[in-house]
Order: sequence, then C-alpha cells, then structure tokens
Amino acid sequence: MGRKSRYAGLGIALGAALGTVAGVMTGNMGVWLAVGVAIGVALGHAYGRKTPDCSECTATDRAHETK
Repeated sequence: MGRKSRYAGLGIALGAALGTVAGVMTGNMGVWLAVGVAIGVALGHAYGRKTPDCSECTATDRAHETK
C-alpha cells in the first residue's frame, strides 16, 4: 500500500467518524456523513502529496532534519 492511498484511507475513516458524530448531534445523519467523508478525502489527498524531487530541496530537507 502506497503512502498516498494510506493517507486517503485514513482521511476517509476520520471524516466518516466525524461526520457520524455531527450527524447524530444534529439529527441529519446523511448530510453530515457525506460532508465528513468529502472533507476527509480532501485532507487525505492534501497530506498524501509527494514532494518534488529536487536536489536543492533534498539537501535543504536533510540539513533541517539534522538540527
């Protein structure tokens, strides 16, 4: 399983959970479950993006990791 699909799955699961909680609290389960899953997919996609493979970026990232 790749990094991108792992974050997407985690986003969907968390969005569904939060959508269920919001749906139970407001009494409108269908709408909030759909909204929660949509937000979860968007967040999962945002976190699953791969950084560009640039030699300067890689060197900068390594320098920051060692600090």
